[in-house]
Amino acid sequence: NGIAPGYYATDITLATRSNPETNQRVLDHIPANRWGDTQDLMGAAVFLASPASNYVNGHLLVVDGGYLVR
Repeated sequence: NGIAPGYYATDITLATRSNPETNQRVLDHIPANRWGDTQDLMGAAVFLASPASNYVNGHLLVVDGGYLVR
């Protein structure tokens, strides 16, 4: 099992987020209309690490604010 994060507000994405045009281009493709943060990943990580996922096998949990469905 694993987590596939989308676009997150981190040091790595700072240059993209700091450029208004590029930032808006990214946000236009995310139905949640915002960059993800660490809080968004916590639930997925806790779920996959807990007994609640004991019967989940070989799954990639996408946490991307809806980016892949757009």
